[in-house]
Amino acid sequence: MRAVRLGPRSAVTLLLVSAVGVAAFGWPLLADSASGLAHSRDAPWLFAALLPLLLGVVVAAVSDSDDGTGTGLGAKAVAMLGVLAAAGAALRPLGAGTAGLEPMFFLMVLSGRVLGPGFGFVLGAVSMFASALLTGGVGPWLPFQMLSMGWVAMGAGLLPGPHRLRGRGELAMLAGYGAAASVLYGTVMNLQGWPYIAGLGTGVSFVPGDPLGENLVRFAAYVLATSMGWDLSRALLTVVLTLTLGGTVLRALRRATRRAAFDAPVSFTSASFAGHRGGNPDR
Repeated sequence: MRAVRLGPRSAVTLLLVSAVGVAAFGWPLLADSASGLAHSRDAPWLFAALLPLLLGVVVAAVSDSDDGTGTGLGAKAVAMLGVLAAAGAALRPLGAGTAGLEPMFFLMVLSGRVLGPGFGFVLGAVSMFASALLTGGVGPWLPFQMLSMGWVAMGAGLLPGPHRLRGRGELAMLAGYGAAASVLYGTVMNLQGWPYIAGLGTGVSFVPGDPLGENLVRFAAYVLATSMGWDLSRALLTVVLTLTLGGTVLRALRRATRRAAFDAPVSFTSASFAGHRGGNPDR
């Protein structure tokens, strides 16, 4: 059983998308006070840039699948992507964000673990986009959610021991990663929304042009005061689902991956064609 391996073109495009994401999240902390900082202004431009880049990741992965190296997204992997993205999009409304209960994280972590970092990134981003369309959650925050969820699933694919570690040890590692990723997702998404409160004059407000260290202290206070309870609830649910259902889901994903044989080339012979038509292949 092999994951959908990351080819050279996919790696380059993933690095490009991630670099754009890091810049989009972090640049307000380094900008001066005269800059326009509200993400409501830059998000449409980021969204317009992100979609072609995500499409570029898929195109690069498909292109890698045709170079004879056994990497990239073939037709079967694209079909698997569609099924898992639909499942992730359907899971998200179940919690409706109530108290941070989002079962979607559980599936993203396990899928990224089995199917690899490149597949995981695309799956996380596509699932978040599909769920936003399903729930009416399209807004300036969506491109940031797509990036963050892509990173969550990609990180699961980069965890050690994908071919050796099994059983309770693997579940414990995935539960720990899921908890950390759930909290970090909320923290990073707070960084997206935090500049909105600039100028409100509170002790946790973002102050454009202030030293980075002072703004980071305010940001830590903002996270603790606003969302840490939600993030911890999300982490707890992810841990519980991973430890109780993770073994079953991992086996199902690995069985599907073995049967799909993503790295096996598909070929047709004259004998198989004749047999399909009911003829005698020996004639």
